[in-house]
Amino acid sequence: MSSVQTWRSLLAGEDRNADEVVTQALVREVELPFGAGRAALITLDNGHDHTKPNTFGPRGLLALGDALDRVAARDDLVAVCLTGKPFIFAVGADLKGVPSIASRQEAQLIAELGHEVFRRLGELAIPSFAFVNGAALGGGLEVALHCTYRTISEGVPAVALPECFLGLVPGWGGTHLLPNLIGAEKAIKLIIDNPLAQNRTINGRQAYGLGVADALFEAADFLEESLAWAARVVKGEITVRRPAIDRGQAWDKAVEGARFALLNKPQAAPHRALDLVAAARTATRDEGFAAEDEALADLIMSDELRAGLYAFDLTQKRAKRPAGAPDKALARPVTKVGVVGAGLMAGQLALLFARRLEVPVVLTDLDRERLDKGVGYAHGEIDKLAAKGRVSADQANRLKGLITGSLTKDAFADADFVIEAVFEEMSVKQQVFAEVEAVVSAECVLATNTSSLSVTEMAAGLAHPERVVGFHFFNPVAVLPLLEIVRGAQTDDAALATAFAVGRRLKKSCVLVKDAPAFVVNRILLRLLAEIVAAVDEGTPIETAERAAAPLGLPMPPFVLMGLVGPAIALHVNETLHAAFPDRFPLSDNLAKMVAAGKTGVYRPDLTLDPEVVEIFSGGTSPSTEEQVLERAVRALAQEIRIMLDEGVVAEPADIDLCLILGAGWPFHLGGITSYLDRTGVSEQVTGRRFLPPGVASLPA
Repeated sequence: MSSVQTWRSLLAGEDRNADEVVTQALVREVELPFGAGRAALITLDNGHDHTKPNTFGPRGLLALGDALDRVAARDDLVAVCLTGKPFIFAVGADLKGVPSIASRQEAQLIAELGHEVFRRLGELAIPSFAFVNGAALGGGLEVALHCTYRTISEGVPAVALPECFLGLVPGWGGTHLLPNLIGAEKAIKLIIDNPLAQNRTINGRQAYGLGVADALFEAADFLEESLAWAARVVKGEITVRRPAIDRGQAWDKAVEGARFALLNKPQAAPHRALDLVAAARTATRDEGFAAEDEALADLIMSDELRAGLYAFDLTQKRAKRPAGAPDKALARPVTKVGVVGAGLMAGQLALLFARRLEVPVVLTDLDRERLDKGVGYAHGEIDKLAAKGRVSADQANRLKGLITGSLTKDAFADADFVIEAVFEEMSVKQQVFAEVEAVVSAECVLATNTSSLSVTEMAAGLAHPERVVGFHFFNPVAVLPLLEIVRGAQTDDAALATAFAVGRRLKKSCVLVKDAPAFVVNRILLRLLAEIVAAVDEGTPIETAERAAAPLGLPMPPFVLMGLVGPAIALHVNETLHAAFPDRFPLSDNLAKMVAAGKTGVYRPDLTLDPEVVEIFSGGTSPSTEEQVLERAVRALAQEIRIMLDEGVVAEPADIDLCLILGAGWPFHLGGITSYLDRTGVSEQVTGRRFLPPGVASLPA
């Protein structure tokens, strides 16, 4: 029985995949220009606007199969053309159904169904044309690859094979067809490199340049131009010539280079994808597709995929609907922003507010030199954007006009939102807010970018403490998407709603956080770092302690992270946490000595260990192994996260994971920290229970 027949049987009379948004394959006849003949034009359309893109679930695949049955039964057609609804071609498999897949056999059936339907496009008696008119991701790109020819619109914003990012492989033909179309090196870039580079995409013009498409047309006349091009191909007036693919040394070299790049990547998916690309050099189409079926079946039934989908769902859904956020209607309008301070962070904030809110932004500082430097930094960054073509000359001039400086806080008199970015000292911040409150209106929201201090204490001496809110960005401000919004004890709903509204306009993912020491990301990272430093204090070599954290998949080892943040800042935050929780955040005398010695990290510029730092940490006599350091670290993390949840620092474990993914670069394939602790059994060992139910970010029990 074919996979199509099997799925028809599975879906008959059942509620199975009942929530699938079915992408229909709508067929109509068109007369090709220039008397080329009649073609079938299949439009993929799930019946929703562009906010619900076309995806392929079992029912959608069967619908496309039915359309191809009708085409194949005709003997008067000269071509079949496939396109999408406005702005969207197709964005791949409907992954909502993955959690319901409970067996490897069922996983293999969905893999086989995609192959059986898609490959028909390349095996009809007439040529097939994909007219890629919008985003083409994953299975959406793969269905186009099965066609004989492809055109693409200049307006296509995103072309990608993101599967490895989530824990899958392009398993409906991508790992076999793409390298045989454009060569192994270019294919590896799309299949492996881009997904692992924060799920990078390319646009329509870039896809054409790589050879993914045979013709490129402007968006305004895309369908008309594509039909005309197809007509000329059918009539033999255009012969599509593609570069010969080197299936020898160049192919092997590309694969070997990719294997080297993946040496320290623990995810299974990219390694499996690379194996498939390597095999595609000699495999037949049947062999290549069968290997993809096996790979998909294995990966669908892996914790890695379930964790990746959980992480993806957090960033795409929960991040857009923050738990506990007040009614949007309570938000006040923001027509001018004040920034107290003119240092690097303040300059970054001024630039972000001006670009996203397009309102006047005024910085203040204590002297003209610092003020001019801060404003100059923001203006210089705008010039860089203009030089790269990111903004036009007119836009650049307008943005620079929005960012000004003032030596007095009187410039904040008509501001609706003022954020401080001054030295991380409570008395300094309290003084700043007192001075600001003296000149602003009663409705002006006062925000602090503090990384660890109490928002409640900061607001305590003000006439209107209810207007103060934590607004904690992560550095670099323009890159990291997380914004921890902190509600102090007296923060009212209007101030909080305004903060969330501003955060959304800044295109940040906002998480509501209770006013607790170091909030979420810094508290967890400092607990991890405290355990690592303690192990080194006890005599563990720095290199051993660094390697111990590798299974956690952080974007950089702990001491490298400390060097990036700055040992002085790490010590300051640790002191804040020690004051609140002395038993869990011990102070390191050696770290204090390192800061006192003016050291900016444990490594020298050439990335070798600084011998003076090694000497500072050399007094310990009880070294640990990598395994022992990792065990103490993850047990500490499980304890700290359970305490934070019990304290109500955030609403749910999902918010902890979202914060770490977006604010600390925690890897998608682990699904955040709580799911990792659950899967490794540490959660139950330390706290007596899991953080997440079985089947969430893991296989069903």
